[in-house]
Amino acid sequence: MTEIKKRVALVTGGSRGIGRAIAVALARQGAFVIVNYSSSPEAAQETLNMVREQGGDGELLKFPVQDSQAVENAFDGIKSRHGQLDILVNNAGISRDGLLLRMKDEEWLQTLAVNLNGSFFCARAASRLMLKARWGRIINISSVVGEMGNAGQVPYVSSKAGLIGMTKAMAKELASRNVTVNAITPGFIETDMTAALDDKLREEHMKAIPLGRYGQADEVAQLVAFLTSDNAAYITGQVIGINGGMYM
Repeated sequence: MTEIKKRVALVTGGSRGIGRAIAVALARQGAFVIVNYSSSPEAAQETLNMVREQGGDGELLKFPVQDSQAVENAFDGIKSRHGQLDILVNNAGISRDGLLLRMKDEEWLQTLAVNLNGSFFCARAASRLMLKARWGRIINISSVVGEMGNAGQVPYVSSKAGLIGMTKAMAKELASRNVTVNAITPGFIETDMTAALDDKLREEHMKAIPLGRYGQADEVAQLVAFLTSDNAAYITGQVIGINGGMYM
């Protein structure tokens, strides 16, 4: 058990899937969890209910991560209510898939706005509180495709690869104040999105995974929980894959 009691954590895109699992895992270990969402209050409330079922506590916080001013306002609110923010998990993300030749400007811009700009805006705001406190953990949820590429996903891959570079640069800037920054690159994880894939596509994906199965959201969440704990205090600037061996 890697307890993180008395820590305040923000999980962006926390209403479902990997974000929900992360929120629950952090709550299980004692953090007060702020669940960010942008469009589904019902799903976000379900996450918060699960947090409380684990004996934890938290709150909901709606704001679009791609809106710089909305992010600043949200973090000002966190500071006024809690006086601190110790853990940031940049999990919010979208994907606009399609062939490069047919990709529209807005699909490219939307993807980078949420996945890359949003993570930057949140990390910038969080770092002010963490540097002052001389303690902090920032976890950026990238993707295995940000490391290996994937046809039909140029905007998504570009944004996730950008997160990896951003992680390394931020880690070097913030390390002197005991703030660590790491990236996690999940492979195929069982979520609502992957559940919607047809059987033939799922079978094709499975062939590329040496362990022969999809990962579970809680497996990603447990890695996040470890990286946010004191047990991971000497780990920063790292890109950690959790992909069943599909990329080594």
